[in-house]
Amino acid sequence: MGTPHEKLAVSLEILSSFQKRGAVAVRSRELTRTHRERLIRSGFLKEIIKGWYLIARPDEVAEESTAWCASFWDFCAVYLSERFGADYCLSPERSLLLHVGNLTVPDQLLVRSPKARNKVTALLQGTSLLDVRAALPAEGHVVEKNGLRLFSVPAGLVSCGPSFFRQHPVDARAVLAMLGNASEVLALLLEAGRSTVAGRLAGALRGIGRNRAADDIVKTMRAAGYDIRESDPFEQSNPSVPAASARSPYVNRIRLMWQQMRGVIIDAFPAAPGRPVDIAAYLKATDDSYVMDAYHSLSIEGYRVSPELIEQVRSGQWDPDEDMGDRQMRDALAARGYWQAYQFVRGSLRRVLEGVNPGVVCEEDHRDWYREMFAPGVAAGLIKPADLAGYRNGQVFIRRSRHVPPRYEAVRDCMPAFFDLIAEEAEPSVRVVLGHFMFVFIHPYMDGNGRMGRFIMNVMLASAGYPWAVIPVEKRDAYMDTLERASVGQDILPFARFLADLL
Repeated sequence: MGTPHEKLAVSLEILSSFQKRGAVAVRSRELTRTHRERLIRSGFLKEIIKGWYLIARPDEVAEESTAWCASFWDFCAVYLSERFGADYCLSPERSLLLHVGNLTVPDQLLVRSPKARNKVTALLQGTSLLDVRAALPAEGHVVEKNGLRLFSVPAGLVSCGPSFFRQHPVDARAVLAMLGNASEVLALLLEAGRSTVAGRLAGALRGIGRNRAADDIVKTMRAAGYDIRESDPFEQSNPSVPAASARSPYVNRIRLMWQQMRGVIIDAFPAAPGRPVDIAAYLKATDDSYVMDAYHSLSIEGYRVSPELIEQVRSGQWDPDEDMGDRQMRDALAARGYWQAYQFVRGSLRRVLEGVNPGVVCEEDHRDWYREMFAPGVAAGLIKPADLAGYRNGQVFIRRSRHVPPRYEAVRDCMPAFFDLIAEEAEPSVRVVLGHFMFVFIHPYMDGNGRMGRFIMNVMLASAGYPWAVIPVEKRDAYMDTLERASVGQDILPFARFLADLL
């Protein structure tokens, strides 16, 4: 018969076989009733909709969305394929967002299909699917991306409504930059006689500096006998998309976000004091705040540390104790890693205080910070040495966030662009706010991104003469909320004000 623990072990072994195949959800018919009910009771399965279950962790609290947000797009790909086969497509607006790497989990995902029932299907964490009976794009204009069927970029631009450009200006400009030339949309515009859409796309393309493409649309539509009136669908103008970045939509998004956000930050931030003359005094003041900074920064990340432990680690009076529990050892090693990383950050501070470009300093030094932060864990055998080799090689998800960082393949393009933006930025407040925000938005590492983002923020503060800033753990909820609003809705003002208040 076996004990309850032995029975659960058997069920978990079966569940593990699904995970090894990359499954994030299982259908009820794939498990016997006994195994399914046992796994549900133990918290390893959570019902998404009737007949479909999310592979979950028992220790995740009910109101948290991490597991669901991590699984949302993969589940939708499997579920929609099971339900509609190849006869479906996401809405043109959502297709375009996914083309430029915007993986934010929506409240409601709109799906088109000739087989649809015009029905809302409730999912987990307040999300839902709305299937609408509608025609699919013309042949050749449905593409598959990460298992989901999408409008192609040209078909999406021709089919999306004018509100897309107002509600998602950064993403819309990044999509427009993906067009090779006007011919990609002209055939679709001419076939359907879409003169109003043609005028909108011509105005949008002209707004990002694509004048030749805009002229081609206008002249071709007029030559075909259509009365076309060019109009700019964006509510606010924005500098043209840098041509060199058009190769990567992820890089386009980052550059466009930077351009859109910088004016808001400048208006919200106090004027910079200017680079300090007395470098030794600045570094001493920073050293004096180290214990409290380490305590709050590590506490924000969920480590249980005390100022006393941090002081012991800093003074070299702490040694690993074999009698320590796993949790205590993990916390102590994190404190040691933070101290080692700070020594290298301190060297970076000196360089920017001496006048070296802060973007260049961070690009050259940040890998050293990261390696030192996790070196104690490697020495203790808790972290694999290969984990320190570089940026992540897998997808990462942020706890309690609907923002899904770029896929790991895009990180290699995003990080050089990020450091270029810092190096090119003349306004200190923008370097401070977006140095932190953009780093955690990209999330280049599997762990430690928050601590690294705060280190970058403080190096940027030093470059302009602002004092080292400590984000109190008591303000963690407000801090994370402002980052979420910036990541999901591109509203940077609350985060800028939050940091400005610290100063």
